[in-house]
Amino acid sequence: MANVKYKIKKGDMVKIITGDDKGKTGKILSVLAKKGQVIVEGCKLAKKAIKPSDKTPNGGHINKEMPIDISNVAKVEG
Repeated sequence: MANVKYKIKKGDMVKIITGDDKGKTGKILSVLAKKGQVIVEGCKLAKKAIKPSDKTPNGGHINKEMPIDISNVAKVEG
């Protein structure tokens, strides 16, 4: 996938067209151009365990957006 240009960029609104989140819309948080994937706000959430730190003294779990293949999203106009 060397030097491939995509018509989707960070901040665009997209609709998920396949997968578990089919039909959801969200804003693109980042584009992983080398892998051909995007991260969409609020879609494909995974629970991630975090260790205790200064920010989270008790540790716990957070929901994190995971990458989706760029062919599985369609840009929404308007």
